[in-house]
Amino acid sequence: MIQVMGTVGGRVQGVFFRRHVQEAAQHRGVRGYARNLPDGRVEVLLCGEESAVRDVQAAVEAGPANARVDDVRWREDGSAAVPQGFEVR
Repeated sequence: MIQVMGTVGGRVQGVFFRRHVQEAAQHRGVRGYARNLPDGRVEVLLCGEESAVRDVQAAVEAGPANARVDDVRWREDGSAAVPQGFEVR
């Protein structure tokens, strides 16, 4: 079980980015959340089996069709409170 936190920059708000991450996470049984940040980035928390989390990270980095992902910064983070499922905040 691993937990990672990421921030995603680019055109990632208003393009169904958080929903894209939620669908990828739910499909792979990964818990966490995706939320918009005031500066236009999206914050993503992922928690689950390592291979599943890595798959969702790849989906985050690819983004949905209407998004443009310019920058993703990941860090291992075991301190955040993790929801029971995956939330769009």
